[in-house]
Amino acid sequence: MTPAAPPETTYTFDVSGLVPADLPGGFFVGWPSPPSPEKHLQVLRGSYRALVALEAGRVVGFITAISDGVATAFIPWLEVLPEAQGRGIGSVLVRRMQDELADLYSIDLVCDDGVAPFYDQLGWHRAQAMIQRNPGYL
Repeated sequence: MTPAAPPETTYTFDVSGLVPADLPGGFFVGWPSPPSPEKHLQVLRGSYRALVALEAGRVVGFITAISDGVATAFIPWLEVLPEAQGRGIGSVLVRRMQDELADLYSIDLVCDDGVAPFYDQLGWHRAQAMIQRNPGYL
């Protein structure tokens, strides 16, 4: 038997119609305290830009950007559900967000060493970063 093809993936910057039920569990692998679907939706709606990948009405990936709207932007979150990884969804999300922010001077992000090669192959450059996290927040 031939495996079924994955559903068609659509992408949208319009997150206004999403509800918590559209944000399935499975995101935030390895996070000490992942956000609830309600908090996740607040993050998407509160971002300068948020782009979601949808399959059959369900969010399977997303990327967010925060910005001053003039010169700089920061991409804090890029997530693709584990079962949807390996199909190019993350690459499409990054490229479309880069296009959306193309009029800005800089777009920055911080990532763990294990995912740095993903950004390398998309043409990003490595730089030093400093972070502080409050894992009990979400």
